[in-house]
Amino acid sequence: MEPAACLEQRMEGGFMGLVQKLVKIARLRSPWLFHLNAGAGNGCDIEFSACLTPRYDVEQAGFLLVGSPRHADILCVTGPVTRNTRAALEAVYAQMPDPKVVVALGNCPGSCDVFAGSPAIEGPLDRILPVDVYVPGCPPRPNDLIRGVAQAVAILADQRSGHPAAAKEGAKS
Repeated sequence: MEPAACLEQRMEGGFMGLVQKLVKIARLRSPWLFHLNAGAGNGCDIEFSACLTPRYDVEQAGFLLVGSPRHADILCVTGPVTRNTRAALEAVYAQMPDPKVVVALGNCPGSCDVFAGSPAIEGPLDRILPVDVYVPGCPPRPNDLIRGVAQAVAILADQRSGHPAAAKEGAKS
C-alpha cells in the first residue's frame, strides 16, 4: 500500500476518527454560553453572574462563558429587547454557529414584564428569535438559571444527534 493511501485510511477511521469522536463528546459536555443584556435592569445579569462564582461554580459542570458569539453554543438573553438592542441581538444570533439554543433569562424576555407597552420596547424575545428555554423570575434564582441552562444543554445534545423536535417539546418551562 502506498504511503498516501495508508495516511488517508488512518485519517478516516484511525487516529483522526478517534479525535473527531472525542471532540464531539467534549462539545456535548461543555457548552459555551454567550450572555446578552437586551435592555434589562441588571437584576437577572447579577444572578447570572452569581452562577459563575465559587458558590455555584457552573464551570465545574463544563459551562463556560465566552466573549464571542462565534464560539458560543447557547445564547442567554436578559431584558425585554429594546429598539436600541434589537439589531445587536440579531447580529449576535446570526454569528453563532449551528446548532444553537436560546435561553430567555427572567420575565422580561418572555413577556416584557413592567416594560410592556413602552414605545422603546421591541420584545418579547420570541417575536425576534426562536426561544428554546424560558427561565421565569424577576430575577430568577441562580439554581433556576442553572436548571434552564441544563435544559438548553439537553436540547443542544438532541439537535447535534439529529432529534431536534423531541428536544423542543418539553423544554419550554
